[in-house]
Amino acid sequence: MKTVKRASKWKNVIYLILALAMLVYALPLISFEPGAGFVSWFGAVWAGFAFLVIGAHLYFILGVSEEKQRELDKIRRAKYREWQLQWQERGEQRENV
Repeated sequence: MKTVKRASKWKNVIYLILALAMLVYALPLISFEPGAGFVSWFGAVWAGFAFLVIGAHLYFILGVSEEKQRELDKIRRAKYREWQLQWQERGEQRENV
């Protein structure tokens, strides 16, 4: 598995700005009145997902250090190797049956 080097954070900055713009545009249009029913629930869930996207991009822009990124890459590679071993064992079991 290839390790992804994050040379630039411009992509995350652009996506963060787009997510903020969508949220600023949509929040006044979402009806949170008591009688709105499904519309209120949909608006609340949509806004929640938008906040999650914004938080994820802020995390990558502000919080992920190179050392932590290397640790996450090691964990990702270890999980990938574990999955490969499981697939190989399942393949061998099918051949024996």
